[in-house]
Amino acid sequence: MGGVVAIETLLAAQTLWHAGRSASIAAAGEPSGHAALDALLPQRGWPRRALTELLLPADGVGELSLLLPTLVRMTQAGGTVALIAPPYLPYAPAWQAAGVDLAALQIVDATPRDALWAFEQCLRSGACAAVIGWPLQADAQALRRLQVAADSGDCLGFALRDRKHAANPSPAALRVEYARDARGQGAWHVRKCRGGPAPAQAYAPGTA
Repeated sequence: MGGVVAIETLLAAQTLWHAGRSASIAAAGEPSGHAALDALLPQRGWPRRALTELLLPADGVGELSLLLPTLVRMTQAGGTVALIAPPYLPYAPAWQAAGVDLAALQIVDATPRDALWAFEQCLRSGACAAVIGWPLQADAQALRRLQVAADSGDCLGFALRDRKHAANPSPAALRVEYARDARGQGAWHVRKCRGGPAPAQAYAPGTA
């Protein structure tokens, strides 16, 4: 009986691949607002009810710009977006100028240990359209809880983490890493995606 429960948990968290279901999976994405990026992803956007990892070499490489179109659309539609323990205080005038409805933006200040708990609770609550966190202390088990919480709360979860974690396995539905080439040009590389193989082509900001 325990085995059945374990399988049902995996299916609910959408961490198990279903043979023959790629067509429905491909249509399940939340548009990122970047057409070239959506074209690369099997789901044609951010995976819904799931955790997405953004793997960064440093803060401020364009990670918030990547998410901004989605956050603007969600807050303007009345959805709540929560930021869990951001490393820097968000500059409200810039967010507002970009189109984010500040009334729908919630910032949770927490210690690194409490931030992981807050991240999970916000994902699970069903009250948020999207939750962004910067988990400093997150092993595979913690990430799995975040993935399950995002599914339970019907929420988009974004975990912004150091790119050193790219070598470690992760239950996240989508992993995107920012890297620069020999010429110093940066692009987002899909390292893992639900619904198909990771595309070889990268998404360079500034493309349609």
